Amino acid sequence: MINRRHFIRNTSLALSGVMLGSCNIAGNSSAKKQSANPIAEKAKMAMLTMQRAAWEQGVAIQAMIECADYDMLRLLVNEALVRQTTDGRTSMLGSDHAVTDPVAAGYGILKCHELYSEEKYKHAADLLYNYCKNIAPRNAAGTVYHINNHREIWSDAIYMFPPFLAAYGDYDECLKQIRGYRTVLWNAEKKLFSHIWSDDENRFTDEHFWGGGNGWAAASFAIIYELLPANQQAYKTEIITYLSELLDGLQANVLPGGLFNNNVGESDSFVETNLSQMTAFSIFKSVKTGAIDKKYLEFARKLKAGALAKVDKFGYVQGAAGSPYFNSPGTSTEAQAFLLMMLAAE
Repeated sequence: MINRRHFIRNTSLALSGVMLGSCNIAGNSSAKKQSANPIAEKAKMAMLTMQRAAWEQGVAIQAMIECADYDMLRLLVNEALVRQTTDGRTSMLGSDHAVTDPVAAGYGILKCHELYSEEKYKHAADLLYNYCKNIAPRNAAGTVYHINNHREIWSDAIYMFPPFLAAYGDYDECLKQIRGYRTVLWNAEKKLFSHIWSDDENRFTDEHFWGGGNGWAAASFAIIYELLPANQQAYKTEIITYLSELLDGLQANVLPGGLFNNNVGESDSFVETNLSQMTAFSIFKSVKTGAIDKKYLEFARKLKAGALAKVDKFGYVQGAAGSPYFNSPGTSTEAQAFLLMMLAAE
């Protein structure tokens, strides 16, 4: 498998010296009044010590939304804005070629504007939206590329890009992008997404069903369904279809212990942890919002159990596709974030 983040050489500075609020597992905004979940607290502390690139800052921000820890959300978003470039991209440190990764913080920026009514958040979101609509490079069909130094479509982008568009209220563009990514990457027979298509080479440069990419897609669909208003029922139904098909493809390939191979369905790739968390989060959240049937809960609980067995005494999720290259077992910000999100969503 090619280096997933071959264009990353330096990542963002760790956020340190802050008070840690509890992850609100019960989903109540008064998180700090509740007794802390010890696994979640350790996982959050571990996450906040990690150096973070654009997409990692974005998924840490999403974890704070899901945990309803709005004080920490605000701090993380403020740091994303410190590194917003003039073209609108946020969290830009060591990610100059990134196109969709810097958009992952966008939902959190809008959430901060909703919560705190500060104009800086609205201004930052507008600038980012302008980048998405008018600057980001795209293919002939209008599907946005993942990076700007090669014409490549990545499965990661399904999470990084469309949820912000939904949060911003551009539902048509949100679904246009999802359809574009599916057209290029979706394997209808296996019901899974391949990882990277290159328009430069007119071929898949990574045709594997990379677990992380499929997990990003599942999480995106769960988040977008919640963001779509009731008057967008056709789009909500479309998202449900995409999520259900993907869950069926994943369920067909889960290992007995509740984990997956890093390349889904390929027994010669290492057994990986984070896809189980990503999928369990997507199921728990989607059952709560009414997107999917409760029949998936047994599957989600199996995945949760498999993932929790990989959490060490320090709160690190071990065995995930690990930073910084994501092609061998290790730890990562996204694995920490999805542990928190999975626990908060159940």
